[in-house]
Amino acid sequence: MRAKITYLVTAAVLVFYFVLVGSRGLLLIEHGTLLTVTFGIAVLILPVIGIWFLWKNTQFVHRANALAAELDAEGGLPVDELVRTPSGRIDRDSADAVFARRREETEDSPDDWRCWFRLAVAYQDARDTPRARKAMQRAIALHRSGSSRSVTANPSVTSGPSGD
Repeated sequence: MRAKITYLVTAAVLVFYFVLVGSRGLLLIEHGTLLTVTFGIAVLILPVIGIWFLWKNTQFVHRANALAAELDAEGGLPVDELVRTPSGRIDRDSADAVFARRREETEDSPDDWRCWFRLAVAYQDARDTPRARKAMQRAIALHRSGSSRSVTANPSVTSGPSGD
């Protein structure tokens, strides 16, 4: 719940910023000189890119949460079996061991979105966020396609979370 509140507050602050920057861009355009119109258009591009980025990330989070809810209803969410340090951080060897199992599971069933979801969680536990995101995107794509068509396995699934 805390993560949702943080996300909503951050999104609200960004939207406020986009409106503020957009209004400044419009003021520059209204001034009417070649220089201010050029700067105004350039300033308006920033909120457009920001809104697009915020929208795409919100869609990604929503879809990933929907997959998590579906997997939870099936009883297939990965169990947290990771060893943690006294400070609460995940032990690297433990994360690597879980990752190896998840990678094998995904290699055995490359068209199963559930395997890709669990692999994404393993990547995240191993602190490999870019690969976690790619694996989750693959899970979302497979889920949306109904997992009926063959999808070429992601080449990064064959290497470890640290690129080993």
